[in-house]
Amino acid sequence: MRVLSVVVIGLAVEVTALVAAFGAWGLLPTLGLLVLGGVVGSVLLRREGVRVLGAFSEAVRSRRAPHQEVADGVLIAAAGVLIVVPGFVSDVVGLLLLVPPVRRLVSRRMARRAEERERALVLDLRYGRGPVAGGVVVDGAVVEVRPESSPGGSGSSSGRVELP
Repeated sequence: MRVLSVVVIGLAVEVTALVAAFGAWGLLPTLGLLVLGGVVGSVLLRREGVRVLGAFSEAVRSRRAPHQEVADGVLIAAAGVLIVVPGFVSDVVGLLLLVPPVRRLVSRRMARRAEERERALVLDLRYGRGPVAGGVVVDGAVVEVRPESSPGGSGSSSGRVELP
């Protein structure tokens, strides 16, 4: 749902920017800027892609884990998609992702967020809050009645029950 809302908001922003540019400059300058953004983006995309592929090969040759190179490759692919999509805002974001310092900043933030999510998942799995796929988790007590149990006839323990 979150991805869908980002796509819809992004589409609305792109259409608004295109309508504003068309109203301010006219049809030909607006189309010219879109084409120019695509050409500049594709040249930068090729240059950065070759550079990252070389860095990846060097990391593998030196038997070093290519974490940063893989992150750069993913971000360059995302930049390529954003540049191919017609629009000014997506072109600007795509071109920014092709700048190495911006890519490092974004990849560090992605890595930090992934580590936080992993830490939370490990703690949830270790201490009892496992992943729930579409069900409802109800905290409560589970009571078992067995003839051979302690005096009182029942034992109870805290647990979770997943309802469909």
